[in-house]
Amino acid sequence: MPTVFVFPGQGAQSVGMGRELYENNAAARAVFDEVDDALNQKLSDIIFNGPMDELTLTSNVQPAIMATSIAMLRASGASVPEYVAGHSLGEYTALCASGAISLSDTARLLRARGDAMQAAAPVGSGLTAVVLGLDVPTLNELCVGKNCNVANDNCPGQVVVSGARADVEAVLEMAKTVGARRAMPLALSVPVHCAMQASASEKMRAALESVEIKTPSAKFISNKTADVMTNTEEIRDSLVYQMTHGVRWRESVLRMAEIGITDMIEVGPGNVLTGLATRITDKINAKKLEV
Repeated sequence: MPTVFVFPGQGAQSVGMGRELYENNAAARAVFDEVDDALNQKLSDIIFNGPMDELTLTSNVQPAIMATSIAMLRASGASVPEYVAGHSLGEYTALCASGAISLSDTARLLRARGDAMQAAAPVGSGLTAVVLGLDVPTLNELCVGKNCNVANDNCPGQVVVSGARADVEAVLEMAKTVGARRAMPLALSVPVHCAMQASASEKMRAALESVEIKTPSAKFISNKTADVMTNTEEIRDSLVYQMTHGVRWRESVLRMAEIGITDMIEVGPGNVLTGLATRITDKINAKKLEV
């Protein structure tokens, strides 16, 4: 029975995540210590003790979620299965878990990613919002001619739009008039996966060029293509591409089912991806990793 490990993105964080593992498991403790050393910062103290507003800073939360996810994986002693995938920043975690990028390099890349994303858009200039009850083609039509786009195709009826604040607000109002059940801003400090991140994508291109990416030990399912990607240069390019383009998560999960994956195990804080999977297909058994 082919299995995929999936790793969450921003929004899965909570103050105190991973603290019990750090205190009771040597493998998990080593992960947090290595990330602290790589960043020259006691990020683990923020993860375990907050405050929440400091944890949720883009430059902190991205390496924090990755560190917690890898700590959970290593504490469990589970072997990485035939497939891996991640939602947005979770792609970096998936590549780390499969040996493609070292833990220290992954932490530094995600710190650079968070910093670049924050710098790309002045505070308040952008907006990320979720729309419930409409599909991607409808929202693509609503975004035509505006500086915004579909950022996440999460599952049927749950689509995220991101871009310039005024344009996203206009799309939200139009969405309500054409049948959206709900349309509301998300608590993110930056607009994600949109053209406003163009400068961040160039910074990430430079950062990724300085890092060794090995062939993953597992088949990596990419947010860019919603399919298996094994070539390391294609993977590098896809991580740059994802900065300004949407996450094709619904399509990725459908592709998992098509290629015969029967079990999905979510590795990391929260259970967002497990919930999404159950709304996408009944052909995959989704559950959380037991640690």
